[in-house]
Amino acid sequence: MSEIRIEKTGNVAIVKFVFEKILTQNSFEYNSIDDAGNSNLVQQLFHFPFVKKVFITANFIAIEKFDILEWEDVQEEIREMLVIYISTNESIFNVEANTAIIEVFAESTPNPQVQKFVTNKLLSAQNIEVLSREDAKDVPLAIELFEFPFVKEIFISNNYISIMKNENIDWFEINTEIRDFIKEYLQSDRRVVSKNYEHKTVNSNKSIEYQQTNDDISKQIIAILEEHIIPAVAGDGGNIQFLSYIKDTREVNVILQGACNGCPSSTMTLKNGIEATLKHFLPGKIESVNALN
Repeated sequence: MSEIRIEKTGNVAIVKFVFEKILTQNSFEYNSIDDAGNSNLVQQLFHFPFVKKVFITANFIAIEKFDILEWEDVQEEIREMLVIYISTNESIFNVEANTAIIEVFAESTPNPQVQKFVTNKLLSAQNIEVLSREDAKDVPLAIELFEFPFVKEIFISNNYISIMKNENIDWFEINTEIRDFIKEYLQSDRRVVSKNYEHKTVNSNKSIEYQQTNDDISKQIIAILEEHIIPAVAGDGGNIQFLSYIKDTREVNVILQGACNGCPSSTMTLKNGIEATLKHFLPGKIESVNALN
């Protein structure tokens, strides 16, 4: 019988039920039983009076509840129901509804050299930064994107790809070509990331040595970044990767990824965004925030 793990989230109303296998390569959000025509399981979930929303992506189902009870009172009941369903059904979706037409939309970012290509399919649950063709091993989509001579760097996260181009060409000349390629690639159901891919911290400045710390302040910094900073920069096609907190100097070291890397407004993001937010939530603990790339 399949195991399902219960995980709390930053929102006390939402709990994640994490499966041992990938449920879907797409992302689905349901606001009512009327939205759940493609899943009998989700329809069953909405029969619970406390279920407000259901979100499915990758290997988990996240459920938001109404404020009429506590998760501790019902989460085991939900978990057992999911275990039984997944052990007796091959998929959580109705067979005819699990194939989606891929859409890809191009969005500009604050970085004029970077364009964000957003799709309705989950690409990766990890943040994948590929700074060169040599780094593209085990990322098949990046390998093929680097065949375009103007592609300089690639960042893949959630349902979007941020692409940095060289300065010898304008986006209006290549937008359609890139968008059509990504759509065709995803529609053909080829892998975005190979099974052998191992996530690693990418440091574009090879002369800098660092060690990610695991003290209480570092954990608080990571939590603040994930709740208040990363969702905002992800909307612009970027990411902030925490590296270390130096207690003696109260310095925070990060890496700017995707559209944030090389962005003209990155200094403002560091000082007025990240640094100011961390100083607000951790008074007296933060002196400065430094980008090591």
